[in-house]
Amino acid sequence: MQTPYGHLSYCSNIHPGEDWKEHFSVLQSSIPQIKVSVCPDASMGIGLRLANQASIDLSEKSNFDAFKKWLDDNNCYVFTMNGFPYGGFHNVVVKDKVHAPDWTTQERTDYTIRMFGLLAKLLPENLSEGGISTSPLSYRFWWKTTDALIDATQKATQNMVSVVESLVELKATTGKTLHLDIEPEPDGILENSTEYLDWYNHYLLPIGIKQLSGKGFSEEEATNAIKTHIQLCYDVCHFAVGFEHPQSVIDKLDAQGLKVGKIQISSALKVDFSNDATEKLKVIAQYNEPTYLHQVVAQKKDGSFVKFPDLTEAISGFDENILSWRVHFHVPLFIENYGMLASTRSDIEDTINVHKQKPFTNHLEIETYTWGVLPTEFQAPLNESIIREINWVKGLL
Repeated sequence: MQTPYGHLSYCSNIHPGEDWKEHFSVLQSSIPQIKVSVCPDASMGIGLRLANQASIDLSEKSNFDAFKKWLDDNNCYVFTMNGFPYGGFHNVVVKDKVHAPDWTTQERTDYTIRMFGLLAKLLPENLSEGGISTSPLSYRFWWKTTDALIDATQKATQNMVSVVESLVELKATTGKTLHLDIEPEPDGILENSTEYLDWYNHYLLPIGIKQLSGKGFSEEEATNAIKTHIQLCYDVCHFAVGFEHPQSVIDKLDAQGLKVGKIQISSALKVDFSNDATEKLKVIAQYNEPTYLHQVVAQKKDGSFVKFPDLTEAISGFDENILSWRVHFHVPLFIENYGMLASTRSDIEDTINVHKQKPFTNHLEIETYTWGVLPTEFQAPLNESIIREINWVKGLL
């Protein structure tokens, strides 16, 4: 829905469906019920997540026409999409496979270009901008040497520049400005703002300018095309896990003329080990579920940080020098405390306040997808939970 600070929705990766028939069926049963509670008299935006197979299915004219008609009939619209999970995301073990196939592959490139073709046609006539969030190149632990990691970064960047070429063409033919929104995540090749900026300046711009110059772009035209079509996805949970502050990140981006494609509004778990450490380890163990990666960044008493690739390693590696944890577990936005644990909800409030003072994106997307793997006492009917999250964010805005 339109708010004074941009379009707001929730990401449909919360719903199952790797093929379009199943996913559309869930949207048809869920969206009208949600809409009547959050924006009965206004258009409702949808943050659409399409798996690869669903994107192929929706590319068929009959499926696309039926979906477009359903959007119109229900006063809904799509303004952003999630292109991070390529394949299975529900009822399977995801873990590091969420990055597969990664940006070193043609499969990831083709899938993303197909998604942009769909988004260009789904955007309403009165909207000229849309974005798709994506993986931060690859999962860094797949690359065992420094040279292998550099090679993967270069190949992934080249493929992203190929997407820029497609987006330049789409803008020329449709008038729509579409951007690929890179989502830094713990243990991705790009984990934080520092790594994102380093990649942008030392890989993306040099590789992109060279690659686009071969297509007839001047250096200025290539730079403008890259900065227009490659933007940051500010996932609040991910930046909170990395102990980054929103104002600092936005200031660094502004200083280099780089844009934020969307804010993914999400919350992480936070654990203070200054007291009752043994009991809190028992409580956090309830969140050590087998579906998703739950990376941990630990702050030590001397102010330094240590990272763990998942909760299992963090629990086994705990020692008395650790002061606090931030855990990559997307917990409900409207809950601040989980028994002896807390959340990074204050980071959401800080991010929204920074945005309200000086808006830095047009797209706001709620992304809590872990309802089915939360401890039982925090689970609730899904549509009720989505409604509660949307209304909580509306209250902040």
